Amino acid sequence: MTVHVVKSGESIWSIAQSYQVPISSIIETNQLNQNGTIIPGLALYIPNNSLPVRSQIISPGDTISRLANKFQTSIQLILTANPGINPYQLRIGQKINIPSPLKLIMETLGFIVPYSPKTFLPFYNQIANNLTYLSIVSYSLTNEGYAYILLNDTELITESKRLNVVPLLMIRNFVNDEFSPGLIGRVLENPSYRQNLINSVMNFILEKGYGGVSIDFEFIPPSRRQDFNLFLIEMKKALGSLILHVNVHAKTEDIPTNRIVGAYDYEAIGNASDIVAVMTIDYGYPTGPPNPVSPLWWMEQVIRYATSLINPQKLQIALPLYGYDWRVSDNKTSAHSLLGAQNLAISTGAAIYYNLPAAAPSFTYWVGEVEHFVWFDDIRSFQEKYKLIDQYGLLGTTYWQLSLSFPQNWAYMNQNFLIE
Repeated sequence: MTVHVVKSGESIWSIAQSYQVPISSIIETNQLNQNGTIIPGLALYIPNNSLPVRSQIISPGDTISRLANKFQTSIQLILTANPGINPYQLRIGQKINIPSPLKLIMETLGFIVPYSPKTFLPFYNQIANNLTYLSIVSYSLTNEGYAYILLNDTELITESKRLNVVPLLMIRNFVNDEFSPGLIGRVLENPSYRQNLINSVMNFILEKGYGGVSIDFEFIPPSRRQDFNLFLIEMKKALGSLILHVNVHAKTEDIPTNRIVGAYDYEAIGNASDIVAVMTIDYGYPTGPPNPVSPLWWMEQVIRYATSLINPQKLQIALPLYGYDWRVSDNKTSAHSLLGAQNLAISTGAAIYYNLPAAAPSFTYWVGEVEHFVWFDDIRSFQEKYKLIDQYGLLGTTYWQLSLSFPQNWAYMNQNFLIE
């Protein structure tokens, strides 16, 4: 498949003609309105039979010939995919694209908050082949460490097993619609409460047939750093062969006193866990100044730091299925699914601009005299971010969250990846 960025004056008809594909397939793949309205800067995913494109960072000893053999492709295809490259002077650290029949293999995890399982299930059936794990966001904990259920998870567990997706029990220190540092701090500092948490999580896992647990404890007090490490070691011992998946905030250096990232000892967490998911999202955040949600340059900085402490084959990065819409006057923020952001740009007639270093599109629109600024991701963004997984040999990615629509992504995955 190919990405086409709409230019001024183009129509859906002219684009379909140039690629020799039906208009209906472009509309369906990109979930456009049936009238096919498009705007300059819109990234369209065009169905075709092009080879997947792998991405590598040149290492000592690499040559175009060796890379062609490794990826079962031709030297000419590599040269064509990298205009201006000098095949006789490859530079260590240089990034190159490699068209190849060998698809990238990875493990993926999707989060779902099961407010309406019956609504989600038909979509889940469509995308299940693109998921290794489903993390069901249904659990919190008491002041004494006892896990308790917030939302019914039964249907999703049953359907996950039928679809060969591993269901994970996701537990958060989430109370009254926000993360509670005090709650998780009190539980982690008390050995008895920590054991209560482990025992009650295991009871739910065994009773309901989960394949493991996904931990999302946020704003852990930095003073509880070592207690969190101990909890993970004890949790993994109780789980045995079941999965311990741990979500951590993204950082590019260790700042042990920082209230957001200080409690995350990447090396210790990596040693204790089966999978570590670094939340490479919300660089641009609600009520803050308008910024890309997951700029590529920042994600790569986070990956370089994380892989210096965690085995890359245990590491997942996060991809957002949402964008943010800031009211410029006061930074009041709302969220849109990526499809919703695309459709908002189309409905307002806004031109979409693409920031190359961030690999992120943006646009502005007006409601009366009020200006809004939107940052989101499109299929171009995801292409570049998937390349980071390939370049750094990571395990895969997570998606927050699956109820947010981005049809281009699932079409892209079907064409380009093998999900284990």
